[in-house]
Amino acid sequence: MTKLSLGTHPFLLGFEELERLVERTAKSGNEGYPPYNIEQTSQTSYRITLAVAGFGEGDLAITVEDNQLVIRGRQSDDSEGRVFLHRGIAARQFQRSFVLAEGVDVGEAIMENGLLHVDLSREVPESVVQTINIRKG
Repeated sequence: MTKLSLGTHPFLLGFEELERLVERTAKSGNEGYPPYNIEQTSQTSYRITLAVAGFGEGDLAITVEDNQLVIRGRQSDDSEGRVFLHRGIAARQFQRSFVLAEGVDVGEAIMENGLLHVDLSREVPESVVQTINIRKG
């Protein structure tokens, strides 16, 4: 018995890009930092919330690259001249990527109490019915 992949299934024509997207997402291996939530705020909108305590607005960058929302954080090391007896809060950097479906737009980003909220909205496409004429051969 032959195993069919998503892109080669006979009922899913033209979905090869979706298979590549799933593979790319599976390989992205985000290590779990920073922790995040994804919530559906309405039928056509979502909110991604990242816990970015210690980061300021200037330490964060949000871009959309090839249908991927990429959030990067880089803290500046301000420890010069300071003596730490214990250092449990390390300056660290991160990159978190989210694959966006076609028609999903990134709205505004809000920083609040150490949480970064990124709002997304999805356009609802109009239903299109097309009639194909049959010609005699």
